[in-house]
Amino acid sequence: MIASLDGAVAVDGTSGALGNSNDREVLLTLRDLADVVLVGAGTARGEGYGPPRTPGLRIGVVTNSGHVDLTAPLFTSGSGFVVAPQAAEVDESAVDVLRAGRDRVDLALALTELTSIIPGVRFVQVEGGPTLNAALIADDLVDELNLTISPRIVGSDSARIVHRAPAVDRGFELAHMLVDDESFMFGRWVRSRT
Repeated sequence: MIASLDGAVAVDGTSGALGNSNDREVLLTLRDLADVVLVGAGTARGEGYGPPRTPGLRIGVVTNSGHVDLTAPLFTSGSGFVVAPQAAEVDESAVDVLRAGRDRVDLALALTELTSIIPGVRFVQVEGGPTLNAALIADDLVDELNLTISPRIVGSDSARIVHRAPAVDRGFELAHMLVDDESFMFGRWVRSRT
């Protein structure tokens, strides 16, 4: 995830403008380490998700409505799959679909059932967006947060890294912090043991 100094997660609807080459490399390195990537449908659509650079890496697009473009390169490449509730209409002949929940995606169940799509899953990289992040926080499913702070103030009404999350109080501890020569801060926060 990336956020500006004033907490915005997007400029003109996408996060890419907030980052730099180092931030992009951090994201790609985390993807290289992941067994699977999950992303919200709006973020996948808005950021133009395509096939990952790592051969065999699968990207799960989480949607409550089932409204995803199965003709997008992410899906036609075979890299993408859909995580949806039972009620969502998704063409299961066109793409792998992980069903979890009745009317809304049950994220805890989806995480448990990921092995039905990708055997041996241990490290799930979630790349947002803010609504998916909020749902994960609400369900207490976040063990670690990798957050880049962009040295910019952008104003606007951009969402925060968690959008419309219920009030929670979860403790995290700083595991790593790096600052590059462009004043970007790269933090890795892990769930507090206390």
